[in-house]
Amino acid sequence: MDGHFVPNLTIGPPVVSSLRTHSGLFFDCHLMMTEPGRYLEAFGDAGADSLTVHVEVGDTEALLGRIRRLGMRAGLAANPDTPFEALDPYLDQVDLILCMTVFPGFGGQEFMGEVMDKVRDVRAAIDVRELAVDLEVDGGIDEQTVVRASAAGANVFVAGSAVFGRDAPWEAVDAIRRGATDGALR
Repeated sequence: MDGHFVPNLTIGPPVVSSLRTHSGLFFDCHLMMTEPGRYLEAFGDAGADSLTVHVEVGDTEALLGRIRRLGMRAGLAANPDTPFEALDPYLDQVDLILCMTVFPGFGGQEFMGEVMDKVRDVRAAIDVRELAVDLEVDGGIDEQTVVRASAAGANVFVAGSAVFGRDAPWEAVDAIRRGATDGALR
């Protein structure tokens, strides 16, 4: 987060680089910033495996191409009020579509269920085109909302407060995983 696209600041390439020295896990970085193109190489050099940029910032095709040329998975995010039609032209250029289920910037916000219509539209387009694209949701995800998101077609889930705001975060993760499985079966 750059303090401009969203009113908050969070970790950047130096933190990713520091974490990379301690972990071989997959690093998926969601760039909530007005000018993500200024930082693509820095995140790649820091060890990011995947970068997701927002369709709202523009220059989408060029950004996705640069991410791929840097050897990373390319993702495209959309805010809750951004329509499916803004994402549709890029579905064959990405590895991941992220439908925000809150307005980005601050944790602990309430899940916006109305975004599930967009999630269903994205899932239908991915499936009809037989694309290998993950569909991610982020914002207000917990053991209840993950069921709805999974049933709508999401297969990747970001949970912050529902995990890190608990005394036993591992139990919250287990509950969210069970909910995602339950939703996928619907």
